[in-house]
Amino acid sequence: MIDKPLILIANDDGLDAPGVHRLIDMLHDMAHIVCLCPDSPRSGGSMALTVKGALRLKAWGQYKGAEMYSTNGTPTDCVKLAWHTVLRDRKPDLVVSGINHGSNAAINVLYSGTMGAAQEGCAFGVPSVGFSLTNHSHSADFSACRPFVRAIVAGMLEHGLPKGICLNVNIPDSPEPPVRMHLVRECKGNWSDEYVEYKDPGGHLFYMLAGHFENAEPQATDTDEYVLHHGGVSVVPIMLERTAPIAGLAAPASLREKELSEAFGWLRDLCSREFTHESTEA
Repeated sequence: MIDKPLILIANDDGLDAPGVHRLIDMLHDMAHIVCLCPDSPRSGGSMALTVKGALRLKAWGQYKGAEMYSTNGTPTDCVKLAWHTVLRDRKPDLVVSGINHGSNAAINVLYSGTMGAAQEGCAFGVPSVGFSLTNHSHSADFSACRPFVRAIVAGMLEHGLPKGICLNVNIPDSPEPPVRMHLVRECKGNWSDEYVEYKDPGGHLFYMLAGHFENAEPQATDTDEYVLHHGGVSVVPIMLERTAPIAGLAAPASLREKELSEAFGWLRDLCSREFTHESTEA
């Protein structure tokens, strides 16, 4: 009997979030799963770490055969803590983060706890991916994610990813389920950060973040925002190394175009396919 691969799952919406349970529904037959998530939502945590407080680890039994754990830490803590405690001498074949409730396209990748966990897995040298659905609702329907999640995970298990690169995958919550994936780049843009002022019952002021995303290149057709707006699934390779390739500095090895093109051949093949959506019981 051939042992199944091992997948470590994390998220930033918390262990009770429907997205992570639907992710396990989609993958439990493909691998043995260890799932360690925050004990409450940690959206916007990026790659934050708990450096002074004590981390607590709680086991919750199994869900569809997956080992379920929670911690009071961040998404990045989840990956680190799993690596050093729950997994110990078991090295995961993949780190999969999500499925996030809400988009992590464009500049959101910098703030995202979902992608923070994926990048931490990448830092450990494990092929890693973050999945997000563009719907923040707790009752969001994740069924449209299934064929893309399974295809990408299967491809990563077979082919891996170049060292220092992980994937940021966003699936649109559109009236018609998407049928194509597109290998694209991160859209340029920013949030128009606004803070709404309120008063608590005691008369003390407090502020809540608001605002909206401003697309700096709405006509560009090769970005994640464009693809999502037109009903496609966006796949953006994210590089862990942040050194800018400028004069006098060596460009990161992962920027070598020919090697990258060859490494992502399997992903380009997936993006040339048209996917169908079957009604399957998880």
